[in-house]
Parts: sequence; C-alpha cells; structure tokens
Amino acid sequence: MNVQCAICDQIEDIDVNSFQAKRLMNRRISSYLCNNCHDRIAEKTNKRHETGNFHLYSSKNKDKKQSKRQK
Repeated sequence: MNVQCAICDQIEDIDVNSFQAKRLMNRRISSYLCNNCHDRIAEKTNKRHETGNFHLYSSKNKDKKQSKRQK
C-alpha cells in the first residue's frame, strides 16, 4: 500500500496487512508520518518536556464531562 507523509510528502510502501495500514484504511482522518518526520517530532517534543515548559491542554468537551462526573 502506498502512503504519503503528511509533512514531507514522501511516498512510502507499507504492508497492507500491517496495523498501521488497517488503521489508515478504516479511519480516513488519520494521517501517516514517515519514520524521519516521526523521529524528528518525537525528539523535539522530548526536548520540550525536559525544559518543563511543555503543557498538554485538554479539550473543553473533556473538561465539561469531567466536571459533571465530579458533581
């Protein structure tokens, strides 16, 4: 199966029976990242984690659901 990286537009061939290929076929919204882009993003994210200035913000919908559960 030919897939195209969402960042660098590199076309790669992955096994049709792989988990990643099945996920891409069933969920059209999912995007594919080549190994180079994935590693580069992971490295930069880890550097931001180490600085202590990296915060994950939850979506507003999750906040509303959690506040209803707490009541």
